[in-house]
Amino acid sequence: MQAKKRLPVAKPATSPARHALSRERIVAAALALVERDGLEALSTRRLGQDLGCEAMSIYYHFPSKTHLLDALVDHAIGGAFVAPPHADWVERLRQTAYGYRAMALKYSRLFPLIALHRLNTATGVTYLNEVIGIFRAAGFDDKTAAQLFRETGYYLVGAMLDETAGYAKGPSAVEPVTDADIAREQPHLAAVAPFFKPGFFESTFAGGLEIMLAAMQRLRRRRDSTFEP
Repeated sequence: MQAKKRLPVAKPATSPARHALSRERIVAAALALVERDGLEALSTRRLGQDLGCEAMSIYYHFPSKTHLLDALVDHAIGGAFVAPPHADWVERLRQTAYGYRAMALKYSRLFPLIALHRLNTATGVTYLNEVIGIFRAAGFDDKTAAQLFRETGYYLVGAMLDETAGYAKGPSAVEPVTDADIAREQPHLAAVAPFFKPGFFESTFAGGLEIMLAAMQRLRRRRDSTFEP
């Protein structure tokens, strides 16, 4: 009797996504998921579906979701532009502020986490040190540099929370006042309301920033005059 020809045993298919899985691919996929579906949608199960892998494969690179969130914040903050030392300190602050705004708008659905996240990773403290260095390069002492840094942070974080996830996107009253009632009874609010719209966000941001920078310049001139011989 003729022996049957043995067919080669097929090897299990290897998923290209699994084979190419890396920290960088995971972070990129997680950022895409957050910007598409929101931060609350991020889970290793959902992320695994997007990457075509099991959730356990993600844990090999990130031991917990918290580790992954740290990496997302690092990626965003690490990409925020900080003006180099060769420019005037005022222009450096201006460019750096716009760099922060650009980062917040790029990662608008992640930004509420960035705003409240302590930047105490290596990437985070490097960013903080570089920005504080601009105030020190301007000649401000440690106390003044710290205060100006904090005050600038209040403005930037508040402005970008409002632009990305703020008042216009927040919850509404169960029985809100109608536009007709506002127009009739609250004339000041009705008059300025059109300028609250997103089309005016950039000019409003610029106006507030220039007010701050002008105040810092006045403070610097006063300090110069105080120490004149």
